[in-house]
Amino acid sequence: MTDLDVLWRAARKLGSRRRSRKALPPLLFFTDPIRTPFPEQVLARLPRGSGIVFRAFGASDAVAKARRLAALARRRGVTFFVGADVGLAIAARADGVHLPERLAHRPGRNRRLGQRFVLTAAAHGLAAARLARRSGVEAIVLSPVFPSTSPSAGRPLGARRFAALVRALGAPCYALGGVNGRTIRSLSDSGAVGVAAVGALAGATAGRG
Repeated sequence: MTDLDVLWRAARKLGSRRRSRKALPPLLFFTDPIRTPFPEQVLARLPRGSGIVFRAFGASDAVAKARRLAALARRRGVTFFVGADVGLAIAARADGVHLPERLAHRPGRNRRLGQRFVLTAAAHGLAAARLARRSGVEAIVLSPVFPSTSPSAGRPLGARRFAALVRALGAPCYALGGVNGRTIRSLSDSGAVGVAAVGALAGATAGRG
């Protein structure tokens, strides 16, 4: 069994235990221009029912790339999110928008977005997560849960604190940061709706036929 298989099976078990107003993929792949330079290769191997969050970071070819990834995602039955850029999400006919923490606390805007998109938001603590949830966000991506190789990752929450935050929020939450086939086991009773990953999914899919 590959790491991707382990992640998918464990993530599906997590997702089956919590209901939400909108369908939420149990497994999210976050793209990164440095760590995952060829997201199409990862997307081509993601299971049907999972999701991808395309983060363009201002790339000059963002629209073309987003449309290409969105088309592939639709063919594979993968939910397509765009990170931060609502205009890009509209251009690519995305299913969802993922907001960074700094953009997640705008109730009027978020509720309008929520009528068109599945809306998720990043948070690094309880206060930010509560603000995002009150503003109309469907699910919160909490990070980093475990030690991560991401250059922007802060001090990890740990599985126990992550679970406490999920309980305190009473909302659908994803675990991001250091999630892999080994660490996901400690999230089985966390109450999470699913998990998100960057490098672990790129590594898990490398070389698969």
